[in-house]
Amino acid sequence: MRFFLRLLPLPLCIAATLDAHAQSLAPLTPLTPMAPSWALCPVGDVVPPFPDFQRAPEGLAVEPQDQASPAQDSQPSRKDMPTEIDGDLLSGTSANPVFRGNVTMRHGDQFMGADQLTFDKAAGRYQAEGSVRFQANGLRLRAARAEGDQNSDTHTIQDLQYQLLQRRGNGKADSLNLSSQTGSLRGATYSTCPPQARHWELKAQRIDVNNSTGWARAYGARLHVGNVPVLYLPFFMFPTDERRRSGLLLPSISNSGRNGLDWAQPIYLNLAPNYDATLTPRIMTSRGSLLMGQFRYLHEQGRGILEALWMPQDRLRDRSRGSVSYDGVENLSEHWQARTQLAWISDPRYLEDFSGSLSGLSYTTTYSSTGLYGIGHGWRAGVSADHWQLADYTLSRNVLPYDRLPRAFVHWQRQALGPFTYGLDAEAVRFHHPIYPAGARLDVKPWVSAPLEGDAWFLRPSLAWRHTSYALDRALAQSLGSSTSPSRAQSIFSLDAGVFFDRDIQVKGRDYLQSIEPRLFYLNVPYVDQTGMPVFDTQPLTFSWEQLFRDNRYSGGDRQADANQLTLAVSTRMIRQTDGFERFSASLGQIRYFRDSLVRLPNEPITQRGGSAWVVDANYAPTDRWTIGTSYQRDAKFKRTDLASLRARYLLPDSGVVNIAYRYRRAQIEQVDFSFLYPLNASWSLVGREYYSLRDNKTLEGLAGVQWDSCCVAVRVVARRHVQNRAGQLGNSLMFEIELKGLGSAGQNTQQTLRRSILGYNRDDLYLVPPKTATGQPSQPAISDPIP
Repeated sequence: MRFFLRLLPLPLCIAATLDAHAQSLAPLTPLTPMAPSWALCPVGDVVPPFPDFQRAPEGLAVEPQDQASPAQDSQPSRKDMPTEIDGDLLSGTSANPVFRGNVTMRHGDQFMGADQLTFDKAAGRYQAEGSVRFQANGLRLRAARAEGDQNSDTHTIQDLQYQLLQRRGNGKADSLNLSSQTGSLRGATYSTCPPQARHWELKAQRIDVNNSTGWARAYGARLHVGNVPVLYLPFFMFPTDERRRSGLLLPSISNSGRNGLDWAQPIYLNLAPNYDATLTPRIMTSRGSLLMGQFRYLHEQGRGILEALWMPQDRLRDRSRGSVSYDGVENLSEHWQARTQLAWISDPRYLEDFSGSLSGLSYTTTYSSTGLYGIGHGWRAGVSADHWQLADYTLSRNVLPYDRLPRAFVHWQRQALGPFTYGLDAEAVRFHHPIYPAGARLDVKPWVSAPLEGDAWFLRPSLAWRHTSYALDRALAQSLGSSTSPSRAQSIFSLDAGVFFDRDIQVKGRDYLQSIEPRLFYLNVPYVDQTGMPVFDTQPLTFSWEQLFRDNRYSGGDRQADANQLTLAVSTRMIRQTDGFERFSASLGQIRYFRDSLVRLPNEPITQRGGSAWVVDANYAPTDRWTIGTSYQRDAKFKRTDLASLRARYLLPDSGVVNIAYRYRRAQIEQVDFSFLYPLNASWSLVGREYYSLRDNKTLEGLAGVQWDSCCVAVRVVARRHVQNRAGQLGNSLMFEIELKGLGSAGQNTQQTLRRSILGYNRDDLYLVPPKTATGQPSQPAISDPIP
C-alpha cells in the first residue's frame, strides 16, 4: 500500500523549495500547484499604514537638503532627490537642527517618521528616536530608534517589527542595516501568519535581503511549527517578491509497493520573460531513475509547450521508457493559424504505468495532429495531418483508426438575394493504416437554404447534394468486391420549423418567464447502395437530443444514411425575471421513421419503420443551492431502457458541495457516483468519494479524507482506493500534505486529486466540459503525468 511520509520529509522539502512560489507571474502560466488560499486570514496589516506617508503635514519648520536638481528628461533616482524634513518644533543650530513632534523625513520614495530627529546637514547623517516609522523598498516597519546617512542611503534601525508589502510576510528583528537596495536583519523572525496566530515561524541569526534581485539569504535559521522547532538550516534562500526565477519547486515524495521510495524534484529555469523550462529528476527505488522536462514559450504570434520523459531502464517492464508531447499555436496572419498537437509514447503500457487516474486508463490510443487553419467572413478552411498510436497493450494495431495524411477541408457560404443562402462543404483525405490497405476520398456537399425567421417562429428549408468518390488501393477494392473508384451521389432535403410561446407567471411571489417551444424537423434522403464503399473514419453517432436534428446519423464521410423521417420535439423553460436564472427546463422528442433505413455499417441493425427511442432531458433547481438533472431514453418498440442518468448537486455554505449521480447505458455501464466536500467549521472539512460500478460489482475509485486550513497552514490527509491497471486490480494509497503558506509544502499534491474527483471542490469548476481538439477528436491525457 502506498503511503506518504509524514513529517519526516518536511524539513528537506521546505529547505529545498523556499522559492517554490517564485515563478507565479505572467506572461507564462505557473507550473506550481494552485496558489494558497488566504481566505481565513484576518483583513488588516501587521504594521498599519502610516497616515502621514502620502502627505506632508503643515509643520512649523521645513529644512530641504540642498542637492542638484535631476534632469527633467529622465526618471530621477533616490540619490538625486532632495531630503525633506518636517516637524512641529525646530531647535538646535543651523548646521545641526533638531526636530520634535510629528517628524517626517522624505527622500524620494523613502519615508521616515519619528518623535525626534537630529540632522547633521554637512555629513547628511541623522538620528531618530521614539515611534520610528519607516517605509521603502517594499518594506514597512516600526522601530524604537534609527540612525543613518542620507548621502550614502545607509540606515541602521533597532528593535523593529516589519511587514513585506509585495508579498505576505512579517516578523521582528533586533536590528536592520539598510544600504540602498540591500539590507541585513539580525535576530530576525519571518512568517506569513498574523502575530496572534503564529502557526509557523522562521527564526534566523541573520537574514540578508537584496531587493534588486528579489532574493533573501538566511543564516542559522530554525523553523518552528507552533512552538515546536522542526528544522535547523545553516543557510537557505527564499524570494522577497513575486518575480519568476530559477530554483527548486515543490518535490513529491511517496512510497508504494510498485515504485518503492519515490522522489521527484522539479528544477525551474527562468530562461527569459517569454520562455522557461522545468527539469524533474525522479528516483523510484523499485523501478529506476528518469528525467522529465518541460519547455514553454510565448510570443506575440503564438505559444507552445514541449514535454518529454526518458527512463533508461524501467525494472517494472525491463526496458527503456519515454514519451514526447508538443502543443503549439502560431498566428500566421489575421485569418490563418497553424496548430500542432503531437504525442508519442514508447510502448502501449506507458499510460497505465505512468498515470495515476482513471482517465489515463480509459485511453486506448494517443492522437497527434498538425495543420494550417483559416477562418474569415463566411468561410473556414484547413489542411492537416494526423496520426494514431496504440496505448493499450491488450489490443492489437488493427483497432487503430486510419491516419489522415493529409486532410483538406473547406466550408464556404454566401447570402443571395432575399432570404436565400448557399454554400459548399468539401473534404479531401488520403488515408493510411499500418496494417490495412487504404485509399483517398473526396466528399463534396453544395447546399442552398432559405431561412425565414420571426420573433416567435422560424422556418428553415434546406436542400443539399452530396457526392462522395474514392481512389482505393487495389487490395482494398478486391476485398470490398468493388472497383478502385466507387462513388455515390444523394440529395438531402430537410425542413426545420419551430415556434416560441411564452408567458409571465408568478411562483411564490417571484416573477418568471415560462416558455413552450414545439419543434418539427423533417429529413428526406433517398437510398443509395453503399455496401461496396470502405469505412475509414465513420462511426454511428451516439443517440441523443442533438441527434434528433442532424441530417446524418454517422460521423465521417463514408456513409450517408437514407431517411424519410420526422422529429417531433417540445421544450419548456422557466426563467427567473430578475437575473435570468433558469429554474426549470425539460425537453421531450422522438423520431418517426416512415420507412426502413437500409444504409448501415457492418454488423449494425437496420433502422426500422416506426419510432425511435424517446429522448427526455430535464433540469430543476428547487433552490439556488440545489440542482437536479436527468436524462432518459426509452425504446417503446423493444420495451427497454437504452440510457438513464440522474444527477444532483447541493452547494453547502462555506464552499461545501455534495454530488450524487447514477449512470446507465444498456449493455455498457451502470454506475453510481457520490462525492462531497463537507465543511465542519471554518477550518475543518471532510472530503470523500465513492465511484462504484454496479455492473462489475467493484469500486472504481474511493476517497476519504480530512483537511484543516488556517490563515497560513493547511494540512490534508486522504486515503484513496482506485483501479490502477487495465486488469482491474485495485490499489490503495494514503496521501499526506502539509503546506506552510508562502513558504513551501511537503507531501503529495492532494488538491489535484481532490479537484479531479470531486466536481465543485473549487467552485469555479462546477460546470467544466471536457475540451475537444480542433478536429473533433477527444483530448488526450498528459503523457508525462509526473506522479502516478
